[in-house]
Parts: sequence; C-alpha cells; structure tokens
Amino acid sequence: MKKNSTGLPKELGNFDELATQQVLKVYTDRRRYGKTMTIIEGFDSSVDLKELAKELKHIVAAGGTFKDDRIELQGDHREKVKKVLREMGFEVEE
Repeated sequence: MKKNSTGLPKELGNFDELATQQVLKVYTDRRRYGKTMTIIEGFDSSVDLKELAKELKHIVAAGGTFKDDRIELQGDHREKVKKVLREMGFEVEE
C-alpha cells in the first residue's frame, strides 16, 4: 500500500492541503462508569473520518468511533493523538 507524505494511504487523499484550513481540538471527556474518552473535533466535511478514525485507533491501540463530525477514542490519548495529527499536517489547538 502506497503512503503519502502524511503516512496515510494515498487512497485517503492529500491531507496536506486540507489541514491548513482547519484547527482541531483534542480533549478528554468522562463517560459512564468513569471511563475516559479522547475527543477530536473541528474537521470539515472533506476529511474521511472513517478512515482517519481507523488509522488513529490503530496507532493508539484503542477502540473508538466517529460520529457528529468528530472522532472518539477510548482512553486518554491526547498527547499521542496531537503529535500524530501534527505529523499528518493538521493544525491542533493547544
């Protein structure tokens, strides 16, 4: 499988141009029974959230989903996700 400059498969498209147009917010939220979720939001409609969520879940070795124009990962992965998103070319809010 060929990869582009972001490290993602070329079939996903070119994230380099898309990333400069949006600022992502990464934060955690407490869910039922004290479970922590890492939430990534701020994507525009041109990003394939299904494929990006799949790649992020693989990188952090956790479960998760995408819904309502955001990605949710099980556990606290803020620092790792911020680093990976920056490497992909996204601008991440501090």
